[in-house]
Amino acid sequence: MPTTAIYTILISLALIVGSIWASNSLDFLPAVASSNAPIYDELFKVLFVIGTVLFIGMTGLVIYSLIQFRKRPGQEGDGLAIEENLPLEIFWTAVPAVVILFVGLYSYDIYNRMGGMQLLSSDSHSHHSMSAQERLWGGIGEVKQEENESEVLPVINVELSAMQFAFLFNYPKGEIISGELHVPVGYPVRMRMESKDVIHAFWVPEFRLKQDVIPGQPTILNFTPTKTGKYPIICAELCGPYHGGMRSTVVVEEPDEYIAWFQKNSKSPDIEA
Repeated sequence: MPTTAIYTILISLALIVGSIWASNSLDFLPAVASSNAPIYDELFKVLFVIGTVLFIGMTGLVIYSLIQFRKRPGQEGDGLAIEENLPLEIFWTAVPAVVILFVGLYSYDIYNRMGGMQLLSSDSHSHHSMSAQERLWGGIGEVKQEENESEVLPVINVELSAMQFAFLFNYPKGEIISGELHVPVGYPVRMRMESKDVIHAFWVPEFRLKQDVIPGQPTILNFTPTKTGKYPIICAELCGPYHGGMRSTVVVEEPDEYIAWFQKNSKSPDIEA
């Protein structure tokens, strides 16, 4: 095997190993605060490794070429006209094609695992009368079996109204209207979103969630917070002159704290813990 090919293979392996180490050792992303975040982070690591290998590899090749094939003193005229290197043409066509196919299929799998293939406008709620306990959880009696868990948890149902330039969160039956989103840690949340004017976007970096909020077309966003704390809600769709100030906060609390907040702010006197 030619020396150049051996060096190419060794450098490529070093780049791949170094990129994998960097993606696992360096913290580039915000805190992981939802069940979707680890799934998304898998895709980020794969794209980071591929991007790093391509960037460093191509940059190194360009720098090497500039030095190795620079015009030497006393040289006149153009360089050799080298054409029709079929193996090289096959290589630089096949490799990008394989990489793009892999990234596309893997991205589709991640998107599907995060629930992206579900209809955004699907709403399977059964609109029956709610008990006091059901209203306490902000739901309508819907429950969800969490994966790998034996406990059946109530789904927290919230309605989001986006407008220039604010987010308003309405808990069922209009009991609570809040400028902040309050949810209990570990419980699935089902949020029905609609815009009152132009297109907005609901984005929580720590949840790895970003979904457009569209006028006249309600969408459903499902997520499960996994870490208590306060996280920024940002409008990620240019919606007007004060778009940059359209922000809110999602407060992820322990279940007991969420119940206390709900009881304190609810307008229904019949709700009990």
